Amino acid sequence: MINLFSNIPTNLPEEIFEDIIKTPHVRIERIISKGHTTPVDDWYDQDEHEWVLVVKGEARIRFADKECEVHLQEGDHINIPAHQRHQVSWTDPEQETIWLAVFYS
Repeated sequence: MINLFSNIPTNLPEEIFEDIIKTPHVRIERIISKGHTTPVDDWYDQDEHEWVLVVKGEARIRFADKECEVHLQEGDHINIPAHQRHQVSWTDPEQETIWLAVFYS
């Protein structure tokens, strides 16, 4: 058994992306952020759909086509369709934000 809150380094110079489960049709990933954002000119544009849940902390996701930002707090989740360009515009710099992301086709 593995706990989502275990093995979190005290120093996070870069975001951590860890596959929990990976099959040909689904991938579940733990992401750990602390003040990390997507570079301003960079956009995620994925071939898979992504359902994401903020387990701990908080973050904001910006969407290119809607020119809006969604603020996610603990327990909030959102489904991002494939090829919907988005970026993480803010994560809490004072605490870890732990995400659970499910990528599926």
